[in-house]
Amino acid sequence: MQIIKPDTKIDFMRLRNAALVLSALVLLVGITALVGRGLNFGLDFTGGTLIEVGYPTAPELAEVREALAQDGFDDFTVQTFGTAREIVVRIPVGEADETGADLSTRVLEALQRHEAGIDMRRVEFVGPQIGQELAEQGGLALLYALIGILLYVSFRFQWRFAVGAVGALVHDVLLVVGLLALFQVNFDLTVVAAILAVIGYSLNDTIVLYDRLRENFRVKRKGTPEELCNLSINQMLGRTIMTSMTTLLVLLALLYFGGEIIHAFAFTLIIGVLVGTYSSIYIAGNLALIMGVSKQDLMPVEKEGSDQPDTEVLPERFRNREA
Repeated sequence: MQIIKPDTKIDFMRLRNAALVLSALVLLVGITALVGRGLNFGLDFTGGTLIEVGYPTAPELAEVREALAQDGFDDFTVQTFGTAREIVVRIPVGEADETGADLSTRVLEALQRHEAGIDMRRVEFVGPQIGQELAEQGGLALLYALIGILLYVSFRFQWRFAVGAVGALVHDVLLVVGLLALFQVNFDLTVVAAILAVIGYSLNDTIVLYDRLRENFRVKRKGTPEELCNLSINQMLGRTIMTSMTTLLVLLALLYFGGEIIHAFAFTLIIGVLVGTYSSIYIAGNLALIMGVSKQDLMPVEKEGSDQPDTEVLPERFRNREA
């Protein structure tokens, strides 16, 4: 099955400046939300107590919340976990001067007064110090990933490509985190894992584009960097769209059928795949061009007596007729 024709000739670079303006506007909205509203940190980072209980039949979450409110709890979250009969109650640090065991006993007694047959499944307590350490470790993981990518792309391609790749990844991460702040999505360790996965997904598309661009720079006799970038994006367009569509189908299934516990993870990945696909088309190649990448940067060093590399003529459909 072939959804995208192999000889597409879409002039993506014609909109390169408009794409940069669009990205700047969305980034501005995201950063404003990040500064103004902040991230909605989950229990992993804020610390607190997680209590999992099992019901004999699926309860109404509103009734569970009402039962806890009547017992004096006023800052908690309730959600299903796994099946509709299993409930997770999250209570942040500071709700009461009680240990995790005492708090879980109070919660269980409050729920059992409204319905019999409820049993305790799990109690976890995360201290505020551990939450702070997790936040620092998560930030360092993102930083190390970006530094590693910068070194890898510099070694494999050229420093201009490395700056373009890291710039595209920073663009993707800032957009995703800004949108999470805008929609106040629960930010926990699963979201950090999703952001790291977004970095890997976006980098994969960027490397494929740069591979194509480097090959076209080397073998095409004619063509400006913009024309060769257009050719490269069109050559990988079918792969990019098919990969994104199949990944999104899986993530949408996780979002709607996976339950509350992985809702934020699936939502973050969906945003990341959309942003990563957009950036691989309009941001990664565009940044490399802005950095001034040229044919001379990518031609292999000629050895004395060696044969010249094969060259091809740039297809007519990618030539800039006004040039």
